[in-house]
Amino acid sequence: MIRLVQKAQNGNDKAFLKLFQKYEVDIYRMAYVYVKNESDALDVVQEVAYKAFKKIDTLKNPDFFKSWLLRIAITCSIDVIRKNKQVVHLKPEYNEMIGLEDDDIPLSITLQELLEQLNEHERSIVMLKFYEGYSFKEIAELVNMPLGSVKSVLYRALAKLRKECKEADFYE
Repeated sequence: MIRLVQKAQNGNDKAFLKLFQKYEVDIYRMAYVYVKNESDALDVVQEVAYKAFKKIDTLKNPDFFKSWLLRIAITCSIDVIRKNKQVVHLKPEYNEMIGLEDDDIPLSITLQELLEQLNEHERSIVMLKFYEGYSFKEIAELVNMPLGSVKSVLYRALAKLRKECKEADFYE
């Protein structure tokens, strides 16, 4: 693995492609949690591939290649969210005409909806801890925060999620 990263840093395109393909699904999953649609998530994956390929020489420690890619993915996802917030929807009456398909079905909470209740920092830390399996120390390095702050943010986020579950009568 380290050898592939070093080859990629020395300009070997095939080595980079092999490395990127290994983590492509993880990048897509992380992006999808942020941008909430397939098209934007695929755009993020493409942007991560481009940025990572151009900046592979800035990676200092080959052991952290996956972490480095995920950090780029988070940044790109947040950029897409900001860009999409600037979009003005010209015809909001279309939403009324379409209506909701599930009007008669009781509302259920999904994990995705719960994660949307968290801010960007909280969501990132929860995703890195529970979806990607990183340790607190690794997360602290990834998001450039002190270890204690990472723990505080995670526990605060979990408390928010518990509260949301209780309010929705979803929590046991």
